[in-house]
Amino acid sequence: MSAGTSDEYLYDSGSDLGQEQLDCLAGLLDHLTMENLGPLIRPGDRCLEIGAGKGTVARAMLERAGPSGRVVAIDLDTSRMEPVPGIELRKHDIIEGVPEGGPFDVIHARLVLMHLSRRREIVSALVDALAPGGRLVIGEFLGPPLEVVESPSPADTELFHRVVDTAFEEVSRIGALSTTWAAEVDACLRQEGLTAVESRRYGQTTAGGTAGCILFRNYIRQLEPLMLAAGLSEAELHRYYRLMGDPAFRVWFFDLMVTTGRRRAGG
Repeated sequence: MSAGTSDEYLYDSGSDLGQEQLDCLAGLLDHLTMENLGPLIRPGDRCLEIGAGKGTVARAMLERAGPSGRVVAIDLDTSRMEPVPGIELRKHDIIEGVPEGGPFDVIHARLVLMHLSRRREIVSALVDALAPGGRLVIGEFLGPPLEVVESPSPADTELFHRVVDTAFEEVSRIGALSTTWAAEVDACLRQEGLTAVESRRYGQTTAGGTAGCILFRNYIRQLEPLMLAAGLSEAELHRYYRLMGDPAFRVWFFDLMVTTGRRRAGG
């Protein structure tokens, strides 16, 4: 997803760091996302992709919907996505409401709602935008703790935990991100009247220099002013950045929780 200029979004995918962030997320998560989305999309379906980024998931959705299907892909920054026939790309903030073009047979949002204070209100609007029998799919990260598997030294392990814990404390303090929302989505969809609600949790390890640790470094670099204000030193942050490039460091990445629900066929 993109941060653009909205005050509610923490990260800016329009920057160079944002480009790296989108690339890492696609490599880490797209196959898991499509494992859940793919079986739900039928030829001719009308799909909505929220927080399209570089459009990798939107294109995969269109492949399954086929030439008779349609995908509306929205983001605050659409500059990273190349135009594709069959995908209607729109610069749009979901905070302002569901875009026109519904009702939709499949709606997907990944790592978007956890950033928004009005997330439950937005879920209600997304449910209303589903066609009868339509599916809503929401993917979010679960927050810490994160378990270190291997580390060059105990001091490096302590540094990793201190940096990550400080980051989550700061973004939670300013209300920029919910670390509990991922675990709340399942009950939320049931409360909205969806049926066949199911959640799947995915975990994976990552090593220094690979996509997960590059993303850990990326997130902290984007939060660097907050981290310095919270008391971490530039030297500590630079040590952390080097650690995220060290293949001797291995850690569990954020778990991804993917929750799906179906609107009743009768509406």
